[in-house]
Amino acid sequence: MKIRIKFNKQGPIRFIGHLDVMRYFQKVMRRADVDIRYSEGFSPHQIMSFASPLSVGLTSNGEYMDIEVHSTGDSKTMVQALNAVSAEGIQVISYRLLDDSAKNAMSQVAAADYTMWFKEGYVPTDEKAFYSRFLAFCERESIEITKQTKKGEKTVDLKPYLYEIRVEERGEAAEDGGQQQLFLKLSAGSAANVKPEQLMGAFYASEGLEYPLFAFHVQREEVYAEEGTGDAHHFVPLEAYGTEIIG
Repeated sequence: MKIRIKFNKQGPIRFIGHLDVMRYFQKVMRRADVDIRYSEGFSPHQIMSFASPLSVGLTSNGEYMDIEVHSTGDSKTMVQALNAVSAEGIQVISYRLLDDSAKNAMSQVAAADYTMWFKEGYVPTDEKAFYSRFLAFCERESIEITKQTKKGEKTVDLKPYLYEIRVEERGEAAEDGGQQQLFLKLSAGSAANVKPEQLMGAFYASEGLEYPLFAFHVQREEVYAEEGTGDAHHFVPLEAYGTEIIG
């Protein structure tokens, strides 16, 4: 049986890299007595894959991993069992059964939602004016950046991969920084992976400024697959491909 697990990553644990998160979940599976499948051969390992590794320093409300199991309890019981042995900062949100023919999460990734806001001490004097200039920048016909690849430098136009950008009020959550935040729906996955920092860096460069590496808090909110064809994008949360297991 294939299972898709959604979890969040908050607090200081955001500084833990992807390989350590993977090792962490391997221990969680054992501690929670998940009847997980192991690969065959001389060095068996848990059958487990992640949708899209999260950059160190980012928090998230929408991380995904797929596992295979021999047997399982219902979704509610399994969420409780996993969270009972989890460390502070990582919480399992859902545990859903996938169809046997379902693609793994990594191969499905097509887009991701992010929120981005100024940390305390970095908020510009006129925050609204800053975001207004940023939105105007994103309306340009092309937004070119230079990326370093294995074959050298490559010029990439980010514009086709910006699906939705808007400014939101943070409200009561704004105690740790700016009063507003950006919402960004960007291309993700192996074909074209755009990071919020790349887009913001391009904006700062357009204003003749150096991008302040530690000025923003970036949080991933959701990860999507894409369905349908044509010019109009139709994105579906990875969680939607699984069904709740009812006890």
